[in-house]
Amino acid sequence: MSTTILGHRISAPILVAPTAAHKLAFHEGEQATARAAAAAKTIMILSYSSTCSIEEVASSCNAVRFFQLYIFKRRDISALLVQRAERFGYKAIVLTADTPRLGRREADIKNKMIAPPVKNLEGLISIDVNSDQGSKLETYANEMLDASLRWEDISWLRSITSLPILIKGILTHEDATKAVEAGVDGIIVSNHGARQLDFAPATISVLEEVVHAVKGKIPVLLDGGVRRGTDVFKALALGAQAVLIGRPVLFGLAAKGEGGVRTVLEMLKNELEISMALSGCPCIKDITRSHVRTPYDKLPSML
Repeated sequence: MSTTILGHRISAPILVAPTAAHKLAFHEGEQATARAAAAAKTIMILSYSSTCSIEEVASSCNAVRFFQLYIFKRRDISALLVQRAERFGYKAIVLTADTPRLGRREADIKNKMIAPPVKNLEGLISIDVNSDQGSKLETYANEMLDASLRWEDISWLRSITSLPILIKGILTHEDATKAVEAGVDGIIVSNHGARQLDFAPATISVLEEVVHAVKGKIPVLLDGGVRRGTDVFKALALGAQAVLIGRPVLFGLAAKGEGGVRTVLEMLKNELEISMALSGCPCIKDITRSHVRTPYDKLPSML
């Protein structure tokens, strides 16, 4: 079941997605998640809004890690985060491109959500915001993140780092084509956990559209909705090189810390192995488009 992502060998095509504030789930936070990912021999993508710093996670264990980034209005902050990640051995930058504005998260507004401190921004920027309109997280995001994000920013990011760049948040053929033209090293098909825009499509439903646009030039990964090994199998059959899992990792972390995350990753690997065995696929490369049927396949069969 092993595969490679940007030249890095992992035990199965299952990566840990960037998710914020792991200390809300477990007191050791992202350090526990990093150790679990390392034990599973897979890649963890550290969120910029982690509750453990870039340096703390890097020192927690020896493993391949990527770093997730937003473009700030103050570009020097984004640049400094990239430099720190590169200095401490992170192997790629994952640029989230679907959040020029934070989506309307009504539960956060109702609960007057206050985001936990972002460890990576300590000493760089004030994270205290005043808002009487509900979610302080929304106010913070709107004040700090650059809503003018555009394709030219890929060139700027490329100018400040030698690391590979993946773009996260692509859902259409058109944007996938532009991403390839912009020179990114990989695409992550993602709708931000379905928390940005109501009625955004499920990522599995648009995965094949993106894969067709890319034409094999760069790897395509799927983020969102993966809960079973059969979900991993379906994504691979539709052209993804690997999947990212977010919420399941946090569920495992909240339940049993590092051991819980290990269990989640092991469960998915075991379920994928069973799916492959029962589908006649000895290796990852044996999973093909013929192993799945989508709603778009129904019309030809009816003619």
